[in-house]
Amino acid sequence: MKLWNTRDLAAGLGSAAGWLTGRNLALAGAALLAAGCQVIPKGDIARPAVPPAPAPEPSATALPTDTGRHRIALLVSMSGDTAAVGQAIANATMMALLDTSADNLRITTYDTSAGIATAARKAVADGNALILGPLTADAVPAVQAAARPAGVPVIAFSNDPSVASPDVFVIGHMPEQSIRRSVEFARGRGATRFAVLAPEGDYGTRAVSALENALRDYGGAIAGRQTYARGNTSIVSAAARLRAAGGYDTVLIADSARLGIDAAAELQRGARNRARILGTELWSGDAALARAPALEGALFAAVSDQRYRRFAESYAARFGGQPYRAATLGYDAVLLTLRIARDWKVGAPFPKGELYDRGGFLGVDGAFRFGRNGVVERALEVREVKGGEITPVDPAPTGFGR
Repeated sequence: MKLWNTRDLAAGLGSAAGWLTGRNLALAGAALLAAGCQVIPKGDIARPAVPPAPAPEPSATALPTDTGRHRIALLVSMSGDTAAVGQAIANATMMALLDTSADNLRITTYDTSAGIATAARKAVADGNALILGPLTADAVPAVQAAARPAGVPVIAFSNDPSVASPDVFVIGHMPEQSIRRSVEFARGRGATRFAVLAPEGDYGTRAVSALENALRDYGGAIAGRQTYARGNTSIVSAAARLRAAGGYDTVLIADSARLGIDAAAELQRGARNRARILGTELWSGDAALARAPALEGALFAAVSDQRYRRFAESYAARFGGQPYRAATLGYDAVLLTLRIARDWKVGAPFPKGELYDRGGFLGVDGAFRFGRNGVVERALEVREVKGGEITPVDPAPTGFGR
């Protein structure tokens, strides 16, 4: 597999750079891949003067001054366990520049494998005005600690909304949104009593909370829940306990497609009335779902794969292999930056207020926008497993109302 060196990426701003805008969502698809709290107390309180923090010194690898391009830092791991994902995201940022012929951005990749804080400080010292990354929520505080004093905003690839803030925008795929969308659709099909199988840990806790919130808004009741430690035997045992208790017509399996198949087989074993199964965004892209009889009629919500297929084909042609699904986060983050860069003067701070466009933006993963809390909102479609195929049964909205 050919790996591209993404250090100091550059290419030019063409007509496709205007593709990512809430006002032109209808035109966006045609352009895709054209080339392949602080509280202030009352009263007067004397405070000691605080000297300003010294400006960071440029790193030994600092790039020369660039008056024609915006400097953007990409923070991903390029070695270790997550190196392949990091490389895929880096490759995708290059694709975004090439596909739009952009020449007003310089993207520099900083390897976080030797230390996220070191990479973030280096990116700030080198004069980058925006940071893309990191991939995981636990790495965000270290990046924010380096970026916030310098006024550099962060677009993190995490899917954890708790790390969002006025200067950290979270662009990852949120399980809460997927579950909410599926529950809404299932209620329309008559589902009333919901049970849930959720793993121990943060993801499972978030999934259960999302189900409860959705049922509060759309109606329906929690009829049972079982948690488990991740692993085949454990989820099957949890499914057996849930099946023995009964009393539900719909079960949310908040885990991967592989474990979902195992759990569904146990849930449906010997059942007179098959339960409707709901999955999450983790099921997207897994063809094995269609070959699992226990999942016949299962529903899950995710971003549309329509544009992703073209993205993956172009990626494979350039880099000789299939991308990780997370690679689109890098691609769309660059497209988003290019859209904003049309009115962003080189040398000026990144205009983060432009990220709050209520009309939204359009990328490989469909329409999206950021709420005032800094968390991405995505337009999701509902898919059904039926007859050996996985088919969209309720399309994703093409945009957002104001």
